[in-house]
Amino acid sequence: MREIWCCQRASDYNAALSGILVMTEAEFLARYQATLKQIEEVVEAAINDDDADIDYESGNDMLTLSFGNKSVAIISRQTAISQLWLAARSGGFHFDYKPGLQTWVCTSTGQMLPHMLETICQQQGGVAISFA
Repeated sequence: MREIWCCQRASDYNAALSGILVMTEAEFLARYQATLKQIEEVVEAAINDDDADIDYESGNDMLTLSFGNKSVAIISRQTAISQLWLAARSGGFHFDYKPGLQTWVCTSTGQMLPHMLETICQQQGGVAISFA
């Protein structure tokens, strides 16, 4: 007899196949807000310790990183699909949370959020920050 695995929703089944953690809205929001807080702490430390030419502003559940050259990178959320979005000069990127890696992973590049933030800060703003 074969065992059949069943999900309540098609999105649960698709997410299980792709290794995405299926979260409740409350779980997603908590994880997203914790991520924003971690990013803010790293940027604040870079400003205080290294006098990095970067600033940040948070509000409306978004985080805007502002660079000395007047460019910005914006982190926002898409709660309906449990994704973190990152907009930068290099493009728009969507991230799913991967529980095995305990981080957000870009759906188009496969890169982890900390690495992409480091790259964007360096390439777009000329600021070297480690988010690892």
